[in-house]
Amino acid sequence: MSSPTVTPAVVGEARAGTPARRRQGSGRQQRGVLPIFLGPFGLLFALFYLLPIGYAVYQSLLVVEREGTFGKARETFGGLTQYGRVFEDDAFRESVLRVLLFGIVQVPIMLGLALVLALLLDSPLVRGKKFFRLAFFAPYAVPGVVAAIMWGFLYSPNLSPLSELTSKVGFLSADLVLWSMANVVTWVYVGYNMLIIYSSLLAIPSEVYEAARLDGAGQLRIAWSVKIPMVAPAIVLTAVFSIIGTLQLLAEPQVFRTFSSAVTSTYTPNLTVYSTSAVPNFHLAAAFSVVLALATFVLSFTFLKLTQRRTDA
Repeated sequence: MSSPTVTPAVVGEARAGTPARRRQGSGRQQRGVLPIFLGPFGLLFALFYLLPIGYAVYQSLLVVEREGTFGKARETFGGLTQYGRVFEDDAFRESVLRVLLFGIVQVPIMLGLALVLALLLDSPLVRGKKFFRLAFFAPYAVPGVVAAIMWGFLYSPNLSPLSELTSKVGFLSADLVLWSMANVVTWVYVGYNMLIIYSSLLAIPSEVYEAARLDGAGQLRIAWSVKIPMVAPAIVLTAVFSIIGTLQLLAEPQVFRTFSSAVTSTYTPNLTVYSTSAVPNFHLAAAFSVVLALATFVLSFTFLKLTQRRTDA
């Protein structure tokens, strides 16, 4: 019996099909590995992010009812009752407007300083970059509560080593205490934002700078026309982080309450949530938290969309 004839065409088809089958097999293997890598993240994300949000939303839909003045309290479904109380709360609205004013003034100043420091560190004219990089970043290593206490003592007329200045300027008065806290936040976080922008500057190819120098651009021109546009995504990222942090302002006003009577228990939205839960009124505090989270999301998302439109334009 004669063996089948194998033509060159058949051999070519077999060789051509082998890589395709290998790719299909490797693709199935990769899809099988994905759950192993994504599983731990998905579990932690659900436990520590989605579940707390869901529980907060659930708590915000409950109300406490009593039978008579001293009757036993029981939780019942109240719908949007707590949210109605949130939007009727004048102190909460004032706290939101206060942190918005805080963010409009403080965030641009902080990011502007961070950008200037990053550009200085990236300049070839600066010496001792390692020392200055560490010095600029060091305040971020100080916990926010410790930083607020330290600056609170510096602002206090009776405790500050700069008593001649603090006795004349009311840093803890109702007119200036907000900006005194802004100074603390700026001092702590300007180095953190500087490091993000500086890391983005280091990623710019050196060929870009060489081309700019060949065109006759100096250091200032390179910084304005090359560096800043190329690190714009990093600046947007730090701005989003700053917006989120502004609406979550808590440690500084809570510490400054011990130094100034101008800081009330509803001075910022997060402080309002904390004070409400300490009453305790967990259901109203949960409603405050949900509204604050939604406001943070809307502001951050809107800012990202606006910056993307300008970039696309």
